[in-house]
Amino acid sequence: MLGKFFDKIKDGLSKTRSAMADRIAAVVPRGGRLDDEMIDEIEEILIQADVGLETATEMIDELRDRLRDESVDGPEGVMRLLQEQVGAAVDLEEQGLAIEGPLPGQPFVILVVGVNGVGKTTTVGKLAKRYVDAGKTVLVAACDTFRAAAIPQLEVWAERAGVDIVRTQQGADPAAVAFDALAAARARGLDVLIVDTAGRLHNKVNLMEELKKIRRSLAKQQPEAPHETLLVLDATTGQNTLSQARQFNQATELTGLVLTKLDGTAKGGIAIALRREMGVPVKMIGVGEGLDDLQPFAGEEFAKALFEG
Repeated sequence: MLGKFFDKIKDGLSKTRSAMADRIAAVVPRGGRLDDEMIDEIEEILIQADVGLETATEMIDELRDRLRDESVDGPEGVMRLLQEQVGAAVDLEEQGLAIEGPLPGQPFVILVVGVNGVGKTTTVGKLAKRYVDAGKTVLVAACDTFRAAAIPQLEVWAERAGVDIVRTQQGADPAAVAFDALAAARARGLDVLIVDTAGRLHNKVNLMEELKKIRRSLAKQQPEAPHETLLVLDATTGQNTLSQARQFNQATELTGLVLTKLDGTAKGGIAIALRREMGVPVKMIGVGEGLDDLQPFAGEEFAKALFEG
């Protein structure tokens, strides 16, 4: 799994690697110590890659401490230290998204949330495909009943993934659709239910309340549902993802993040900022347009792809 992950993410992170690791390597002298000006320049490069000011400052402070205590050999040594820091920052031994093997729920219910345009419905389709490939039976629920194209779009992705869909007419109550979908999944003994919700602005109180209503409708039948609440974020929006994540987390108890479009940005450092500053793990990442380009997130492999490539 990790080998496949690395092959995908190595290509997907090429823009971020060029903007961050390659530039840092150019700053570090071969044979000779880093001076304060060089270290400040490394900090600026980290910030420009959307690692975030707070996270970049923490990383640079740790780098200074380690440079005092350790003998570091040129760019390779600095890269090794930064790679270790990134790996530790984003991989704190949380359980990833359950896909293989027994699932913690029958059915295992995943609620997918996010603002418009981040690739939420696409993520639902790709998630469904991953579960099908793992031998699971899957149902998707079309709970975006506001946007006219939302249900047909999810139907296309459900067909691609080879799964069934529960849908209703535009304008129906999303919480009722979620309730019916869970009832159907339970009656048919299915393994996984993935609930697609309407894209919403994270600062719209009434729409956030609707998410809470969907959660309550699921819990009426299955008290522990949803087992996962995943927020989909667009990596190309950089630091804006942090404000989205904070407000969604306040409204709907996130268990994980899905970071899409990493292949289209030089600011993939946002994955580090999200993990360091949010405390919510990145569980999946999107590194391409294909059905198989949604990959489980592994911090060690992420750091390796950034600094070794």
